[in-house]
Parts: sequence; structure tokens; C-alpha cells
Amino acid sequence: MAAARLGLCLCLLAAGCVLAVEAAGRPDGMNVLFIVVDDLRPVLGCYGDKLVKSPNIDQLASQSVVFNNAYAQQAVCAPSRVSFLTGRRPDTTRLYDFYSYWRVHAGNYSTMPQYFKENGYMTMSVGKVFHPGVSSNYHDDYPYSWSIPPFHPSTEKYENDKTCRGKDGRLYANLVCPVDVTEMPGGTLPDIQTTEEAIRLLNVMKTQKQKFFLAVGYHKPHIPLRYPQEFLKLYPLENITLAPDPWVPKKLPSVAYNPWMDIRQRDDVKALNVSFPYGPLPDDFQIRQSYYAAVSYLDMQVGRLLNALDDVGLSSSTMVVFTADHGWSLGEHGEWAKYSNFDVATCVPLMFYVPGMTSAAASQQGRIFPYLDPFSRNLGLVPQGQSKKVVELVSLFSTLAELAGLQVPPACPKTSFHVALCTEGASIVHYFNSSEEKVETEDGCEDNNRCHTEEPVAFSQYPRPSDTPQWNSDKPKLKDIRIMGYSMRTIDYRYTVWVQFNPNNFSADFEDVHAGELYVVETDPNQDYNIYNNTLHGHLFKKLLDFLKH
Repeated sequence: MAAARLGLCLCLLAAGCVLAVEAAGRPDGMNVLFIVVDDLRPVLGCYGDKLVKSPNIDQLASQSVVFNNAYAQQAVCAPSRVSFLTGRRPDTTRLYDFYSYWRVHAGNYSTMPQYFKENGYMTMSVGKVFHPGVSSNYHDDYPYSWSIPPFHPSTEKYENDKTCRGKDGRLYANLVCPVDVTEMPGGTLPDIQTTEEAIRLLNVMKTQKQKFFLAVGYHKPHIPLRYPQEFLKLYPLENITLAPDPWVPKKLPSVAYNPWMDIRQRDDVKALNVSFPYGPLPDDFQIRQSYYAAVSYLDMQVGRLLNALDDVGLSSSTMVVFTADHGWSLGEHGEWAKYSNFDVATCVPLMFYVPGMTSAAASQQGRIFPYLDPFSRNLGLVPQGQSKKVVELVSLFSTLAELAGLQVPPACPKTSFHVALCTEGASIVHYFNSSEEKVETEDGCEDNNRCHTEEPVAFSQYPRPSDTPQWNSDKPKLKDIRIMGYSMRTIDYRYTVWVQFNPNNFSADFEDVHAGELYVVETDPNQDYNIYNNTLHGHLFKKLLDFLKH
């Protein structure tokens, strides 16, 4: 068995190899295809968006359970990804920036792919799954999490180079960057390479007895918005509207505002000379158009990948999970990018396709995910099932373990820095077929993290260096963090308190509240009217504090 596994690993690393391991039938249990997207808010047809062309993701949703209220634990790449891949919240991973590795800095926590690997799965990473660099020990947590070295596209090193051709014919490092792919370095783009490698691995795995966990990370619509220029045709300017609330809310605490510094540093935005921190972008500078175009480009890649899953005959034995690390503001509240606790920054798409559970299992010859051309007429596909339950990405670890038939890791104790395997997010499988009525607490349930509580809640947080917007407000380094915004989202409201934070001992002082926010979702779905200062909310403060203490 060891020799066979070694041969498989060598084959996976070598493109076009001939497998020597015979397939004698696949063991019980599902393979896992885990798709994670960078900076994708739920602007998809399956989430009710009437403008965006996303037929392939919509097709996946039509076979899946789709969660309409799923939230990231911090709206920035590395902390969010480390959180959901370890099943621990940022206060436990102690990662709020990009500059520490949790196994050294916090605790030697097992990860979701590591757990699958230890349970006999071949685990593989393609594209951006962990955030690269210090936060994943420069090797995407290999060899702990992955059976073979993770794959990164050779062209991703050009992402921030001057590859965007301006009207003057010169090349710039722009924010808005539709391109002729044939003119790009290598004649391709990173997400295209990611799809090609993922398809290659599926073809390798199709004849294997060993189950696999294949994580595929797509970079778009992360900035720069660099995508094949033909996707602009899908979004004529006359169809693009401004955000419904493009102003900075009058009662928004200054500490809550993110000044979108990474946007300001792009060549095309620099040329606009926008004032710091609140200066609005001109209405005719179209970021939204290119964001939507990048989403359709992403949809094409997802379509090619899922079509390949059909081609290799694994659609009926592979669960597919689709999500994003966080959302992205598109001008709401006068903000762009992520870096806040608002829904537009923390809410993500989340769907689970589980053969025989969310849809009827296909026959061996049946096709579930035929490729759909985004440039053709949309089919108006609707999700197989939708849940309005409020859920968190930190629950992914437990949820996937349960769906795969593995033992669900235990709930973490109050202090878990010394515990290698536990999770701070409960499995949400019980929501797959539940009604949308509130679920009463189960009698005799002693574990609050594992019970079906009366009111599902999602917790997010964001650090700030000061009470007012600074050049480093969006991405403060740990040593500069002075304030932490803890945010609680229920189906009815979002409640946030900004409290004093000590980066030396990672402690929050809830007796020193700098500012607060309270938005009622029913009457203020866009979260524009903060009623924190004219509403009694002691019970909400207690609820948030009780959760954080336990």
C-alpha cells in the first residue's frame, strides 16, 4: 500500500504520466472538491442577482443546498482562510494580519485537509487555498495539510505588474484591467492555469482507489480586476448602476470606516487624485462593471472544472463545496474592497452539492454539470434548496467531516491553544433539510457549540490601529492594533462594538468601548442607519460578551 501511494504521489507531480496503480473500485465515502474564491460577494444569479452572468455556478447551486446568510470571521484573506481551514476563530489563531504562522504563534492546530489526509484521503491544493507567505509557512502548510506540494500558477507572479494597456498604449498597474490574454506573460492568466492543473489532477485520480480532497482556489475577482477583455461585452455601461447607498453614513463611527488604501495605490485610481480618507471616486470610474466581468470569467473556470468532473465520471461520488474567503464592498457606504464588518464585506456564497443528499445521484453515464457558456442565454436555474439560517465559515471543518462520514472533531474547550484537534464551529449539516422556523434548544444538550440553538448567530471581527482612518487602517500589523471591532450577525440585526485591544497579550477590554453600531435588517437591509446611540442594547452586549467568553 505504501509503495502504491508513493507511485501515485509521483504520478500526481508529473504531468501526463501513466498510472501503474490499478483501480479495483472506489471505497465507500465521498471525494471532496473544495472550491474557494478570493473576494467574491454573493453577486450570482443563484443569489438573486439579475445582472451577473454566472450560469455554471448557478447550475451547481441547482444541485446544491445554498446558504443565503453565510459569514466570514474576518474580512481579509489570510485570517479568514486560516480560520476556516483550522476551524478556529481569529482570536484563537491569533492571526489578524499576514505575518505569523499559527502552528508557531498560537498552537499546533490540525487543519481540515490535514484531517482528511490522516483519514486516508489524497489531499491536493491548486491555486490560492491558504494565503501564501508567512501565514502558511511559505509552503501552504505543506506537508502537514497536503499529500503533494501545492500548485501555484507560474503566471501569478505577474498579477501586480504593469500588464494593463492604457488608452495611450502604455502599460500600467491598474485596478480596472481587461486584457488580451494572448498579450499576457505566458499567453495565459493564473486562474486559467489553476483550472488546467485541477483538471489534470482529476484525470489522474479517476482510476484510483484512494479517495481525494482537492482544494481549488481562484484569485478573481480579487484586485487587480484583470480578466479577458471579451467579458466586458456582458456588461454594457448603460446597465451598470451605482451602489444604492454610495455615501458615508452620517452616524457611522469613524473607526468602522475602511479607506480602501489598496485601491488608491493602483495607477488608474492614483491618477484621479481622490482625497483621503472619504473622498468619493467619480461616478464614471467603473469598478462595478469590471468586478462583474471578473465574476463571469470566474464562472467560466468553475464551469470547465465541473464539466471535467463529469468527464472523468466522478460527479456521482464527489461532493462539491463552493465558497469565498469574504465579500467585497462595491461603493456601499462610500467604501471599496473588504476590511470591515459590514455584510457586503463579510457575507459570502456558500453551497454544498452532495450526491444522493442534495440531489439524486447520477448514473455513471449521466452528466450533472455540462459546461454552460456565459455568453449564451442564461437558463434561470434556481438552487436545489435554500437556507436562510445564519452560518459561519468556521463551521466548514466540522460540516465536511460529517458529510464525508468521518468522526466530527470535538468542540474546542474554552482555552484550546494546547489542543491539536478541535473546532470552534459546529457542523451545519442539520440545516440541510430543516425548515426555516426557529429551532428550539434540544433538551439535555450540554454543549452550546454543538446544540441547535434557538437563534443562529455569526461572529466576525476586524482590527484597527486608531479611532480615525489612517493609511494602515485596512491592514494594520499586529503590533499596531489598538482597537478590535467584534460584530454579531443574526437574521434580524448586526451589532458591533469597537473595544480597546492589547496586541501584546491579545486581550480585548470590553469595559473600554470606543464606538458601537446597531442595524435592524428588516428596516435597514443595507446597514446605513446606525441606531446604537438611541437604542437600549445591553442584552445584545451581554450576548456577544457571553459568546466570546465561552
